[in-house]
Amino acid sequence: MEAETATGRANQKARTRRAIVEACRDLARSGAEVTMPQVAKAALVSEATAYRYFPDLISLLQEALEGLWPGPEHALAPVAASADPAERIAFATGYLLRHVHAHQGAVRAMISSTITVPARSGARPGMRFALIDHALAPFEGPSPDAVARLKHSLTLACGAEAFFVLTDLCGLSPDDAIATAVETAATLTRAAFADQT
Repeated sequence: MEAETATGRANQKARTRRAIVEACRDLARSGAEVTMPQVAKAALVSEATAYRYFPDLISLLQEALEGLWPGPEHALAPVAASADPAERIAFATGYLLRHVHAHQGAVRAMISSTITVPARSGARPGMRFALIDHALAPFEGPSPDAVARLKHSLTLACGAEAFFVLTDLCGLSPDDAIATAVETAATLTRAAFADQT
């Protein structure tokens, strides 16, 4: 009897945890603001219960966002045959920022959490790095140092922070913000590879 009770409690805990993760994932997919109270409400649990399973929002987001976005090989499949690094980077930038826009509530929450606690910055998914690396993988580049500098520049041009600066501070529409970032990333890439053409 005690074993059955313990199994029942374990199953209930697993269901509750799954409900919290799914509620967070659904909120992230909607693009809405993601907070622990909203997640708890969507999961039909108290906020205190949500915090018993996840000590903070960032740990919940990590689990909820895992596997939500496809890997870089799948993301860049439409330009897989391209021999133009600028085209590949432009596509990667547009792809990333469309996902940032679609999931902006979760992305903003993740950025906010890691800005206030810099030690947690490693908790961010880092999708931009994987996309940039994959987009540039077929090319040797002008030099290893030049490629490293280009990658650093691209992390600024095609990241979520750039998208939010363009939309929130510059007042651009999401489409115009994405187009601006795509053009910037392509220009940087063309300039870096100009000596090779």
